[in-house]
Amino acid sequence: MHIPFTKMQGAGNDFVVLDETQGRLGLNREQYRFLADRHFGVGADQILSVRAASAPGIDFEYAIHNADGGEVEHCGNGARCFMRFVHSRGLTTERSVRVQTMERVLQLNMQADGRVTVDMGLPVFDLAQIPFDPQGLQPVAVNLWQKWPLALTPSAQEAIFSVAVVSMGNPHAVHVVDDVDTAPVQTASPLVQALPNFPNGVNVGHLQVVDRGHIRLRVFERGAGETLACGTGACAAVVAGIRLGLLDAGVDVDTRGGGLTIEWAGLGQPVRMTGPATTVFDGSITIPD
Repeated sequence: MHIPFTKMQGAGNDFVVLDETQGRLGLNREQYRFLADRHFGVGADQILSVRAASAPGIDFEYAIHNADGGEVEHCGNGARCFMRFVHSRGLTTERSVRVQTMERVLQLNMQADGRVTVDMGLPVFDLAQIPFDPQGLQPVAVNLWQKWPLALTPSAQEAIFSVAVVSMGNPHAVHVVDDVDTAPVQTASPLVQALPNFPNGVNVGHLQVVDRGHIRLRVFERGAGETLACGTGACAAVVAGIRLGLLDAGVDVDTRGGGLTIEWAGLGQPVRMTGPATTVFDGSITIPD
């Protein structure tokens, strides 16, 4: 199968974008993995499939597949690239569109400066919906919320990794650190992801507070490992920081791939994310059957 694609990136989080508005390609898990492979395929953190709407009041649908080929619920940086893609391809002239993902409907808005603002919806704190199984764990109360101490090895005598858990349509565990440069991103994150407390896996964020309106962040994602940026991870980190009493309602987030701005007015309010989206190149590729 020979298919066209567009390579895009948002704050360094990179994507292969496929136009399926005229019909679905029907790719399988191995074919998504091939596209994402940085040696034999195009190379990407995730594959975004742009699809026609199937319900009233929705402008588009899109599916998200991680580099390991598995489908996931949400991707904030991908949503911004999605908006840039449908505009550049002439699939819409509207500066505001509603997009259906696996878990929720997103409102995407093109700004005058070329950046894209995404209404990421409400953060989810109900443990069953995240999902997060607290069996065997004892929470620690912090600022009318809680953090969960995790034992990362069976032989651990006491928990050594404390996280706040939240969903932005996909599950996140946020760990506050003194310095993201020395945080155990590569060593501790896979251990957290392997815990049975996260039945659907989890994205692990390492959050450094610079001041109440500024953080640094590294995220180790499900199915992709550490990425240069993670939009939902940035939202989860800011929400967690606000609920823990560390941050104000508007926060600039420095990722290794660039900057994002996250706004959250508090419980019952949606999270808004603003950031860049860039087309890198267009191409075509033959995918093995």
